[in-house]
Formats: sequence, structure tokens, C-alpha cells
Amino acid sequence: MSIGVLDRTFVRKDKFPGWWVVFACFVLMTMQAGVGFYGLAVFLNAFSKERGWAVSSISFATTIFFFVGALSGLWVARLIAKRDVRLVVLAGAVTSAACLIVLGHVTARWQLYLVYAVYAVGWVAVGQGPATTVVTRWFHERRTAALALASTGMSVGGIAVTPVVKAIVDHLGIRAATPWLALMWLITVVPVTLLFIRPDPTKYGWSPDGVRTSSAVSEQLKGVALSEAIRSRFFAALAVGYFFAFFAQVGSVQQMVKMVEERTSPGTATLALMVLSVMSIIGRFGAQGIVMRLDKMRFTVSLTVIQGIAFVVMAMSHDALGLNIGAALFGLTIGNLLMMQSLLVADRFGVRDFPQISARVAMVATMGMAAGPFALGWIHDNAGGYTPAYLVAAGCSVVALVIFSVALSDSRAFDE
Repeated sequence: MSIGVLDRTFVRKDKFPGWWVVFACFVLMTMQAGVGFYGLAVFLNAFSKERGWAVSSISFATTIFFFVGALSGLWVARLIAKRDVRLVVLAGAVTSAACLIVLGHVTARWQLYLVYAVYAVGWVAVGQGPATTVVTRWFHERRTAALALASTGMSVGGIAVTPVVKAIVDHLGIRAATPWLALMWLITVVPVTLLFIRPDPTKYGWSPDGVRTSSAVSEQLKGVALSEAIRSRFFAALAVGYFFAFFAQVGSVQQMVKMVEERTSPGTATLALMVLSVMSIIGRFGAQGIVMRLDKMRFTVSLTVIQGIAFVVMAMSHDALGLNIGAALFGLTIGNLLMMQSLLVADRFGVRDFPQISARVAMVATMGMAAGPFALGWIHDNAGGYTPAYLVAAGCSVVALVIFSVALSDSRAFDE
């Protein structure tokens, strides 16, 4: 069935299809997180145990993954602005699946670095960038609720998908497991993209939030131009603040499975990952009401404070109770910080150049994602284990808090 036939079927529906678009974006982000984001921690643990490689050397592969992802995000944003977003997502899905298959045959660290670099390009094309762009186009007044629902997929991926990934890898080993992971990825992402993802509501006779239009001609999107946005103090403070917030966050997530296993057991590591994801969902839905009443930048500052406290708890805990308390606090922030990044960009700069502006904020932030896993892995190997590593993560959260406070003074939303 061609995309044109699917479009005609889609447009004949009498009810506003925007929430089906949100559902599809939820599924994309579920798979991106479950197999990609959280899955990297599972792969790190597997390569460490099966190959005997040092944590820092494997963590460097994760650094390459996020570094390449940051750069390719700009290219993906330009494609989304000019091409049908479905083609971008499908190309990313095929690329990622191929890399997962090849991952199982890696026997040298340079091969791991190369596979992760290509995998990152496909991973970026499937998840957050395309999903948040599409949701932002379909919803203006109800954008907070729509983005919250779509981005909850990041947490559900940790609960529903990553434990399955870990169980398959633990049972079969990395070589035999990866073809099954690639198949799981494809049979989920491809059908959902074809059936439910649509790039722009006006093409199908709808305005954002469910108002019918008389024609299917796209209207001019409103917002601040890219050239103006990137010169603003708000843009700079947001991007740099997220660099440090995500340095701490992603570095900690990628090391968490191994850290908890070292201090307790594999079962406790799986439980801590699930606690993290469950609390992420609870925190995200609880945040919807708060975000409607509280300044979004103030809420982001508050999340950074909680994240820093969580890392201190995890650094000092060596039993299951303390580690799970730390994971629970961490979970309250992990999904919401990611969600707020897109909301802050859309509210401050509008939707006109949202993909390009958001991609540039994400590029700087993703550099933090790239540096965090390697830095915390290096500290683990050279500075006495995970206690100093997680205390460094807490310190980076404090730095992010200070920088976000600068953005707080210039956080006026764009008036659409």
C-alpha cells in the first residue's frame, strides 16, 4: 500500500486524528528509548562481561554514539523541514536495525565504535526529533498534554522494552540476541509510522488542536526565525544548561545497570531500571498539572535540583533500598527534563523554525550526553569506583541549575 493510499484513508476519518499521531510518536519514542537509549546500558554491561573490556573503553563507544547523534540531528532536522517525515523515520528504522544485527558480530573495540556511529544516525531519525516536531505541528493549545503523552514513551521503553532486551541479551548473549532485537525494532516502528504518522494537519483538512479547515493548503507557520533565535540569551542558556544536565543524566543512566550490579545483584539492577522508568511516567503525568500553573523554566530549575539530590543518594548507597530510592528520585526528573526541552523551545520561539532551533539546542545538549558516559566510566576506572563518579554527576547538576537560572530571567513564551 502506497503512502498516497494511506493518506486518503487517513483523511476520510471524521474525528480529529491528531491523537493517533501522538500515539504513533509515543510508540517511536518507546522503541528509541527501550532499545537505544536504555539499551545502550545493557550492551555496555554485556560487552564488559563477555569481552572483558574496560568500562571506560566501552563507555567511549556510547560517547561516539551521542556525539554523532548530536551532529546528525541537524541534518535530520533539515530533512524533516523539507521532506515527508515518514521517509526520514523509515530510513532511520532500517539503518538502526542493520546496525543492531552487525553489533552482535563485533569482536574489536574499533568495530564497536564504527557500528555505534552509524547506529546513532538511524536512532536520531526515528525518535525524539521527528516525534516532537510532528506533535508540535498538530497541537498548539494542548501542546503540553500532547508532548507529555508522546514523550512518556521514553519511560515506557525503560519499563516494557529494556527488561526484554536485557533478558534476551543475558539469555542468548550479545551475538545471538541482536537479530531478534532488530526484528522487534522493525515490526514495531515501520507499521506504526506508515499507518499513523502524518507531517502536517493542514494537508488533511485540520488546524492544530482539532479545528476543521476549508482547504488542505498549508498555512504559514508562526514563530521566531532561526537566525534570531540562536542569537538570544535564552537560547544560549538553555543549550548550555542542558549540556550539563544531560552530561550528568545520561552518564548516570548508562552506568546505572553496571553500578547496581557491582553493589548488589543483576536482579536488583533490573528492578532499579524499572523503578527509574515507572517513576519517570508518574513524574511526567504529575508534571502536566504543574506545568500549566508554574513557569516552565522554574519547573526545569526544580527538576535539576531533584536530579542532583538523586545522584548524591545513589553515590552514597550500597544496598538495594538506597539505590532504588535514588533511582526513584532520578526517575521523577529524567523524563520531565527531556520533555521540557521541547516545550521550552516551542513556547519561546514558536513553530516556524522549531525543527532547526530544537535541533541546535539538542546538538549542544547531546554533546553533554556524549561526554557523560565516558567521563563517568573513566572516573570509575581511575578514581575509586562509582561513588566519585556519581558525585561528579551531582556537581554537574548544580552547574546546570546556575545556568538555567539565567534563562529564567528571559523565559517569556512566544505569543502565537
